[in-house]
Amino acid sequence: MTKRIFRSIVLVSALVLTVGLFLVMEILYQYFGQQTREQLRNEANYLAAAVETQGTDYFTQLPGVAQQTQRITLIAADGSVLYDSKVDEESMDNHKDRQEVRQALLDGTGESTRYSRTLSEKTVYYAVRLSGSRVLRVSSTQFTAMAILGGLIQPILIIFFVMLALAGIFASRVSKKITAPINELNLEDPQSNEAYDEIAPLLGKINRQKKTIEKQLALAKRQQEEFSIITENMREGLLVIDRRAQLLSCNSSALRLLHAQPAQNHNVLTLNRTEPFQHAVERALDGEHETVTLQIGQSYCQVIANPVLREGAPAGAVILLVDVTEKTLREELRREFTANVSHELKTPLTSISGFAEIMQDGMVESRDIRRFASRIFEEAQRLIRLVEDVIKISQLDEGQLPYEKEPVDLFEMAQKILGQMEAPAQKANVSLHLEGEHVVLSAVRPILEEVCYNLCDNAVKYNRKGGNVTVSVQSEKDSVCLRVRDTGIGIDEANRKRIFERFYRVDKSHSKEIGGTGLGLSIVKHGAAYLGAQVALESVPGQGSVFTLIWKQ
Repeated sequence: MTKRIFRSIVLVSALVLTVGLFLVMEILYQYFGQQTREQLRNEANYLAAAVETQGTDYFTQLPGVAQQTQRITLIAADGSVLYDSKVDEESMDNHKDRQEVRQALLDGTGESTRYSRTLSEKTVYYAVRLSGSRVLRVSSTQFTAMAILGGLIQPILIIFFVMLALAGIFASRVSKKITAPINELNLEDPQSNEAYDEIAPLLGKINRQKKTIEKQLALAKRQQEEFSIITENMREGLLVIDRRAQLLSCNSSALRLLHAQPAQNHNVLTLNRTEPFQHAVERALDGEHETVTLQIGQSYCQVIANPVLREGAPAGAVILLVDVTEKTLREELRREFTANVSHELKTPLTSISGFAEIMQDGMVESRDIRRFASRIFEEAQRLIRLVEDVIKISQLDEGQLPYEKEPVDLFEMAQKILGQMEAPAQKANVSLHLEGEHVVLSAVRPILEEVCYNLCDNAVKYNRKGGNVTVSVQSEKDSVCLRVRDTGIGIDEANRKRIFERFYRVDKSHSKEIGGTGLGLSIVKHGAAYLGAQVALESVPGQGSVFTLIWKQ
């Protein structure tokens, strides 16, 4: 703005200076021209009076031709030249048709001006009529305005540039002084400025717009904070991309689910380069909804890609990431459970069907019928136990057991269960021990007994010959613990994460020998959860295991 004001002032100053010089030259030229004409009139009147009194002899008294500044001509009534102070009168033409002569003969005085284009001069003539119709003419020659200007061009240019330089200096100072109040405006508080009255409406408008912008910024900031709070507290991942698949926004859950690092303003495909993820992004940017499932390490992530449409055309996409690891694993466990149940049911049913078919065909002697019936009964009992265990797990999963809590003495309950385990323990050559104190706990007795029985049963079954099983009940500062310790085969690190799965067996060959269903520890897990207890496991392969039920007080 300062430069524009500076240029404007300098240009106006130059224009005014140029016009002023021309006007002054013109005024002076006109003034001196008028002075010349007045002088000619006065001289003509003086000469006319002298000629009238002294005659033509008066001309001989005038200074020489070289010293005269005006030209004097005496013209007869017929137009012939009687006398001329500059040129020989005999060589001169008749002057009767000259304008000033005709006018003088008619009006008494005459005046005219003639220009010489070749000499850039003009001649002013003034004529006075004398007695006898004679005419006395006086003339003076002067340069034209352009000739005078041409002669003065150098000093005029010097004056012009000096004035222009002065105008530039003053224009610089004035422009800075003019713009200083504007440059010093406090736009943070427009109403506090004391500036020009002309910009007061502008300051008022800026103040109103400032307040509007502040409100809009506060609203946008609040909405952004709300959006950040919502997205950052989502378990689901959220990705927002533009038409070129550039990442506009993402929350921490998205990075966690994709196992990626922050990549703001980068292509979304840098977060996951798998083909299904790329396909989902491309479909969303084409305006189609797409859902795919990614496997990332040991976890599963469902990708739901939705297009963002603007005026009917895709302008970007919103991608929602949902952790479906638990759901997927449950489905796999369900499928595995179904397959295991089918297999476990098929084995006794096949045995029962085979023995029954042999007996039906009469291929069994009467002395073997009792043995075959015994095998059928054992397989049927195995089948019943399996079905009962499955039903128990289903009831524990659904929480539909028709039981109520009651006070249970853990020490007495453990003593009772060890009494039930004496026969199988003696058969396996395993010693049973009970330690601890009497602790009363509010629990569902049937489920608690089932859980403890399964732990003790496994401790006996998977023990070694001459081993020990020790059950201890202890009340600690903030918890109650029931531990079942054995000196059996132990469980290695690889199998500890899966031993609570249904039908999972650490030693499958040994399990077949002892007739286990593979659901004992699964019942322990679900039963403990139903009772509000935690299950802890410590095990050393070849040395034994310790299962602990912990109730927080």
